[in-house]
Amino acid sequence: MRQFTLKQLRYFVVAGELSSVTQAARKLHVSQPSISAAIQQIEEVTGLQLFVRHHAQGLSLTPSGKQLMQRARQLLRDAEGLEKYALSLGEEIGGELRLVAFPTFAPVFLPQLLRRYADRHPAVSLYCDEMNQVDIVRGLGQGDYELAFTYDLQVPEEIDFTPLYRFPPYAVVAADHPLSGRDSIGLAELVAYPMVLLDWPLSREYFLSIFTHHGLSPAVSHRAKSMDMLRGLVANGFGFSLFNTPLSAFEALDGGGLTPLRLEDDAPPLSMGIACLRGLRLSPAAEAMHRLARDPDARGEVFARLGDGQAQPAGA
Repeated sequence: MRQFTLKQLRYFVVAGELSSVTQAARKLHVSQPSISAAIQQIEEVTGLQLFVRHHAQGLSLTPSGKQLMQRARQLLRDAEGLEKYALSLGEEIGGELRLVAFPTFAPVFLPQLLRRYADRHPAVSLYCDEMNQVDIVRGLGQGDYELAFTYDLQVPEEIDFTPLYRFPPYAVVAADHPLSGRDSIGLAELVAYPMVLLDWPLSREYFLSIFTHHGLSPAVSHRAKSMDMLRGLVANGFGFSLFNTPLSAFEALDGGGLTPLRLEDDAPPLSMGIACLRGLRLSPAAEAMHRLARDPDARGEVFARLGDGQAQPAGA
């Protein structure tokens, strides 16, 4: 029975990612005929055409090639994880762990968790990026990251999501805003003032849906592409905003004050949790992080000091 090897699969995947045999050979430090032979072997064994060859323009994957590359990536990840697992038997966990997190809560939650993890597993090299929800889901699907800390915002079926905390939305105004002396506010009263909106994919739709659910439409005066800019605009009186990230500091970067207000109307909370590709066999390093993140003692201290009902355990 003719077969192909993991090395040949690796050559195929890199050629597909780069759309070029030449670039794949350069990246893998092998000859071009080695890449071509690997692709030919896989095509002969499977009976599939994996690429369309374009004269002087490289390669493009066929639909079958795209499907096979997705499975090949998974197999290569599993093989790498098995190797790391075998090496870690009887030894400390090592290797590399790539994480991605949603930027709104990552600075509040993640640094202390990473510190605890690094203290327990000093041989692991940690890499953590911050992205919006659309890019997080894409990064997990493409195998760029093993784990993600994110919200339950339109999580597709191919992603496993374990909730850790719920974050109810609340309003935030400047310290000198007419509403700043209040403890709570109704949405109907809030829309009388201009709104500063966090303009990220899915996030903006979530915050606006809180109003539309009650038949209201806020007047968006400014849109911010970062949380720091959002806080600064609110603190300087450009309008209120809705947050659901715990407000650990009641001022913007320029020193302007911020005041949180509880919403009196029903508004769906978002769950923050840990996500990974469904069916993915986690590496020992990733499995250790998954366990640590689910440990209430490892994450509870961060949210316990925030108070004001801004963070609730997912089971509460």
